[in-house]
Amino acid sequence: MLVLNATYEPINVCTVRRAIVLMLKAKAEVLEEAEWSLHAERFALARPFVIRLTNYVRVPRDAHRRKITRRAVFARDDWTCQYCGSRGNLTVDHVIPRSKGGASSWDNIVASCAPCNRRKADRTPVQSGMHPARAPHQPHAEIFIRVSSPTIPPAWRAYLPVAA
Repeated sequence: MLVLNATYEPINVCTVRRAIVLMLKAKAEVLEEAEWSLHAERFALARPFVIRLTNYVRVPRDAHRRKITRRAVFARDDWTCQYCGSRGNLTVDHVIPRSKGGASSWDNIVASCAPCNRRKADRTPVQSGMHPARAPHQPHAEIFIRVSSPTIPPAWRAYLPVAA
């Protein structure tokens, strides 16, 4: 379930169970629901797809402290090799190799297919003649919502920014 802040900003993904608890405690309201419902002995509830918190929750958005994961790098780079545009056999590449002083930071890691990663090897973009299509950057916080769910349900798309 997609969880939106009181301001309709996407902040998290949670389980159906957690969403129901928030609804029963009147801490959230349902914005989008599934076609089928959840049944208890004496009542039935609509299965939520998107919920909105009734009170604003301050969420720290410190992207530098967010853990760099392969899935997050791939999602940020649209699951595409930044050197050749391929969408298969992805790995991560340090634009400036660690052996040449490059950091393991959002600003130095890109998605790369294995052949491009091997071809670039332990060289800088200038030495290898291979430059990323887009400069690496810290991702928007919404990218972590996209990473937490293997597929984005159509009901979520209206609440997520287009370019995450």
